[in-house]
Amino acid sequence: MNPARNTARRSALAAALVLALAVPAVSGATAHAAPRPTGSAPVTADEPASAPLRLPRPTGPYAVGRDTVHLVDKNRRDPWVPSADARELMVSVYYPGRHGGGRPTAYTSEEEARLLLEWWGVQGQLSPAAYSATRTHARSGARPAPGRFPLVVLSPGFSAPRSTLTHLAEDLAARGFVVATVDHAYESLGTAFPGGRILTCEACGPAEKPGMGKVVTEGRAKDLSFVIDRLTGRDPAWRHSRMIDPRRIGAGGHSIGGAAALATMTRDDRVRAGMNMDGHFHTDPGGIDGRPFLMLGTEAEHTPGRGDGENWDSTWQGLDGWKRWLTVKGAGHFTFTDVPVLAEQAGIVDPDVPLSGERSQRITRAYAGAFFEKWLRGAPRPLLDGPAPQHPEVAFPKR
Repeated sequence: MNPARNTARRSALAAALVLALAVPAVSGATAHAAPRPTGSAPVTADEPASAPLRLPRPTGPYAVGRDTVHLVDKNRRDPWVPSADARELMVSVYYPGRHGGGRPTAYTSEEEARLLLEWWGVQGQLSPAAYSATRTHARSGARPAPGRFPLVVLSPGFSAPRSTLTHLAEDLAARGFVVATVDHAYESLGTAFPGGRILTCEACGPAEKPGMGKVVTEGRAKDLSFVIDRLTGRDPAWRHSRMIDPRRIGAGGHSIGGAAALATMTRDDRVRAGMNMDGHFHTDPGGIDGRPFLMLGTEAEHTPGRGDGENWDSTWQGLDGWKRWLTVKGAGHFTFTDVPVLAEQAGIVDPDVPLSGERSQRITRAYAGAFFEKWLRGAPRPLLDGPAPQHPEVAFPKR
């Protein structure tokens, strides 16, 4: 991994406000923990936002329900804390719901927000209470919509919490998918687990070692397969598991979470379609047997022929089914997460990432949604065929 490049990727958001969310992804040969920002950052901010931060409204016809599920894989020791014995995961399950009823859901806990903001040294600019109070659209206890729906599992970037994928998860659920976003124990800056435990990033130190990107990726692939087992198996861990059609499962993620989606496909033929949003590939694509894959990344890092430091060129050659390589002009590494949406509302301007938060979320939702609708629902989606006038930032360098 090139530390200078990755520092540049996140410098603006890291030193400013929301993020904490701008934690690094494992995007090279090694995995790096998020360094605290030093020096001045190329960021400007207007007056602090007086209105509460909020996520964009989902575009689909369904209301969105959300449950939180704690999963324990007793057949695996935790790779980062062996004394913890079993591998643990926290999962937010978003699902198509009926309109009316249910209770508002929290974006994240105040303690998780505190750890994120403290790491970046910006707790004086945004309180944990304000950050954790970001308004979402999913509702706890919402009645499930009738029918059976495809399942999409999503994994966040390294040291990032699953909350960074909330706006995409809510939108997919509103469009008729069950979506499981996954926190991998000891791989985020702070994740709340049952019993009042907050598990911090024990993996951030070991991940500095060469070759650990592959270790993290393969471990997450096992995690995602276990999530699928527990949501669709004979003794499901989720109360509405009958909503899921186990014949229609997809996987995706941001940064190393996207790499894990490909790795999951190579070991688990239940996953019919995969998506990587701006992540380095740490494993080869052999074994996906013609299943479709979407690569969605920044123009600066992922234009073909600019070297293979991110493994996109070589991975592309190994994909043997339907595939698309899309690049987004003006995007940054965190464009495909909640980060730019919330930063824009907080008045944060990053001159290195000119794409607005509004355009970021529209592009991410449009292309991720079209991909899973095409391959998990069989819906024709011309948006994936070539450049579209409504999204002029998106190029198709390879298809």
